[in-house]
Amino acid sequence: MVRQYLFTSESVSAGHPDKLADTIFDAVLDHFLARDCEARVACETLVADHLVVVAGEVTTTQPGAFSAVERKVGALVREVLRDAGYGREFPGIDPGACEVRVHLNQQSPDIRDAVVHRDGTTGAGDQGTVFGYATKETAELMPLALSLAHALVRRHAALRRAGDLPWLGPDAKSQVTVRYEGDNPVGVETVVFSTQHAQDAALAAVREAVVAHIIEPVIHERLRRADIRYRVNPGGPFVIGGPTADTGLTGRKIVVDTYGGACSHGGGAFSGKDATKVDRSGAYMARYVAKNVVAAGLAGRCTVQIAYAIGVPEPVSLRADLHGTGNVDETEIEDAILDVFDLTPAGIIEALDLRRPIFRRTAVYGHFGREDEGFPWERMDRAHQLAKRMGKTVWYNREDQKRLSRFTSELNSEGGLSDEALAWWLARY
Repeated sequence: MVRQYLFTSESVSAGHPDKLADTIFDAVLDHFLARDCEARVACETLVADHLVVVAGEVTTTQPGAFSAVERKVGALVREVLRDAGYGREFPGIDPGACEVRVHLNQQSPDIRDAVVHRDGTTGAGDQGTVFGYATKETAELMPLALSLAHALVRRHAALRRAGDLPWLGPDAKSQVTVRYEGDNPVGVETVVFSTQHAQDAALAAVREAVVAHIIEPVIHERLRRADIRYRVNPGGPFVIGGPTADTGLTGRKIVVDTYGGACSHGGGAFSGKDATKVDRSGAYMARYVAKNVVAAGLAGRCTVQIAYAIGVPEPVSLRADLHGTGNVDETEIEDAILDVFDLTPAGIIEALDLRRPIFRRTAVYGHFGREDEGFPWERMDRAHQLAKRMGKTVWYNREDQKRLSRFTSELNSEGGLSDEALAWWLARY
């Protein structure tokens, strides 16, 4: 008998306190990288009430870059808060009047010398274990519940920016529960959505509008179970949001950032860290590997674990788990991965071009599954190499990639999924 079960994932908006914290320091990281692509950054942000604290370690070899960016931090903080939607209209934090404290130090010379060797090679910036995951259950090779949860908060943001629902506040959370039969998702069973709203917005009207304009355009009727349940603002009115309502910290939404709980997590956060930190770059590479394994047709699901030791270029260990969905031996696929991918920190940075200021865009709506935004770890350009190495025919062809781009663009658009795009997804998965 095929087992039935429920699986749930959540997402949060750009105005959520934890996401404000993540975005602030990824904005600072990008600002450093724009001035020095070799900058080393490891910092954290705290937001609480009308206080923002930015602290951490930065190393740059460019004259004046450190002091120039340090002076700019306050302006970057206020820019992020305004972009998220905070201001006079919605209580949460005042971008113009909040206090910003900055405490940046230079990186420890012990860490610097351990990472950058005298012969010019670069080791891992710290010890760490990272995981990457891919699954055929969605077009973007991500878990369905998480993809839909992200799409809900992205649509919320699009409607808020457009002014279509002027009472929408910037702080919001989504949660999607999917019923499975074995490994196959068979429908969405419950959707929870909580949004900050204006004081004069009636709760009943908020609930009705969220269902009509946010939930149902994203959760297409062919994805809904007959007994689907909607829980909109189940706690009641949600007027005060953001840091006034709850403290935010960098790295507290690591499951939202990755796979929604569908696979293990190494524990390290991403935001505020440059690419020499394998917590971030190693996790990006693990996703790149797992996605290409699935795209190559070697498995229906794949989890990749990579472990590193500080100062050591080569990974300590590599493991590929195909969850019983593979048509190849897992030991053989691990050997193929090592042949096709350079898993050293320097190799990862080069392959994924991670010296660029691209990280602020990753801070909200998850770091993975966003093929339409051009993140390099979402490419499937090694699938043919892996398939050839394993004597298989590649599963994901060029036409599928074009349809995938359309699918993901529509999923995150104001109009939601078209019948044609949904039909392609249902036929393939």
